[in-house]
Amino acid sequence: MDSRKAIDTSAVGIMTVLCMIWAFQQIAIKAAGPDIAPILQIAFRSGIAIVLVGLLMLWQRVPVSFSDGTWRPGLLVGLLFALEFLLMGEGLRYTTASHMTVFLYTAPFFAAIGLHWRLPEERLAPAQWVGILVAFVGVAVAFFGPDNSDNARQAADMLWGDFLGLLAGAAWGATTVVIRCSKLSNTPATITLMYQLIGAFVLLLLAAVVSGQASVNPTPIAIGSVLFQGIVVSFITFLTWFWLLRKYLASRLGVFSFMTPMFGVIFGVWLLNEPLDTSFLIGALLVGIGIVTVSGYGWFVQVLKKRRNSQ
Repeated sequence: MDSRKAIDTSAVGIMTVLCMIWAFQQIAIKAAGPDIAPILQIAFRSGIAIVLVGLLMLWQRVPVSFSDGTWRPGLLVGLLFALEFLLMGEGLRYTTASHMTVFLYTAPFFAAIGLHWRLPEERLAPAQWVGILVAFVGVAVAFFGPDNSDNARQAADMLWGDFLGLLAGAAWGATTVVIRCSKLSNTPATITLMYQLIGAFVLLLLAAVVSGQASVNPTPIAIGSVLFQGIVVSFITFLTWFWLLRKYLASRLGVFSFMTPMFGVIFGVWLLNEPLDTSFLIGALLVGIGIVTVSGYGWFVQVLKKRRNSQ
């Protein structure tokens, strides 16, 4: 019997803070892009987080064993994690931070679809399938709506970057499914995170070298971006996210993760002066409605049941 529970006020508060930080990471990566390539930033931040997580595991005396059956799913989530951030890093070279945040955070409905087929407690109701349809319509509107750019090459680049962001969201969703459907589901968060960080560090560093993106201009923005991502994003927030996945139903957490793209759009326009067009805003709104429907349906039903039982 799965002991994970629905969202409560503690989860809401934690998710709000996490979403603001996750939204800001896209801004930091984009701002430091001229000085250090996005995928190299993510490789370096993963290396920093590996050291911090390793020290935490030593302090907590977390046992590490390859005979507990976690190394196979651990290898898979490491590959998926690296793929997610490779796609995100490359996508940020072509599209805006606000666009990337919206498409990356389609992950909840990819996760919801995968979990529906694997776990009985995560099955989707008919209304949630309607939400998925609305979300996919939103993606199509955001992709193929009229573009205000007079430069055809620039428009094509942004479309490519948006597509990479969508694929990154799918990779993130697949990571959640693997964690929930394997022995990693009940493994300490530090071990799950370590598998992913090692995968990201090795594969993204290799990708940066092979693709000629290994040069660094050590400006304050570049150094600050890497340190922020390594300590705050990859260490503190990811540990918190995996702790939440162990305590709450994964598909229910997704409704609050939609706050991230909203924060991302606000930060992108405010801090980077990124442009917005009407079709993108409409598409983002539809994606949000779809994700809220998919992820918030169970929470809404439970609230109604509690009210009925209290009457």
